[in-house]
Amino acid sequence: MSAARTLSYAGLAVLGFLVGVAGSLVQGGWVPGGLLLALAGTAGLFYGALRLTGTPVGVGAAGAGWLAAVLLLSRGRPEGDGVFAGGIVELVYLLGGMAVAVMCATMVRVPPSGGPSGRLGV
Repeated sequence: MSAARTLSYAGLAVLGFLVGVAGSLVQGGWVPGGLLLALAGTAGLFYGALRLTGTPVGVGAAGAGWLAAVLLLSRGRPEGDGVFAGGIVELVYLLGGMAVAVMCATMVRVPPSGGPSGRLGV
């Protein structure tokens, strides 16, 4: 694996962590708009990671950072403070984000236009 590819995976993991923190803070602020905004940001991150790297590993790196942030923020503090209140909105954000990551990781990549089609006889 090249150094540039490794660096891009590390950058995607950091970006995933930041998007996870931002989405965790926004999703409960404005229901349902904040939830939709957080899921849209998450989907943009995962799809962008797929387009940037061209591999599901890029989506996995961004997803690992996102999941680390969400799990870290879902833990409560000893004082009882926490980012997630434990309602349905938080579950939709968590499960929806994971579903979007899986969809982007398993998405069929279309070959670039202008090149050979790969079909026989054409």
